[in-house]
Amino acid sequence: MTSHDSPQPLDHVLDLERELQTPACRADETRLRELLAADFVEIGASGRRWDLDSILTMLHDESAEGDAAVIRLTSLTGRVLAPGVVQVFWESDQAGRRARRTSIWCERAGRWQQVSHQGTPVP
Repeated sequence: MTSHDSPQPLDHVLDLERELQTPACRADETRLRELLAADFVEIGASGRRWDLDSILTMLHDESAEGDAAVIRLTSLTGRVLAPGVVQVFWESDQAGRRARRTSIWCERAGRWQQVSHQGTPVP
């Protein structure tokens, strides 16, 4: 789906952000590779920097060990920064660890992919 096909790219990206946080998606490397860009970068709430390969490894290990705590999303909002670029904001609660989060999604080759994500701990 491209922004030309949908009058509401923001709604579509918010749905993708929700999907990305589900245990089923986080355990599916094929789907993760569709949603995360090859040049994806994350600065996690831990302060660690992740690239696509390292985040895929972490999510695989988390899924294999059954350690994936459910991530609760609240206050999900977003804004269109430019055609084909959306910024998303939300708060996470994962087993009592809370963080404010933001993601940048870009439309590339007719599909939306997350290119950047940052989490900041909430005391």
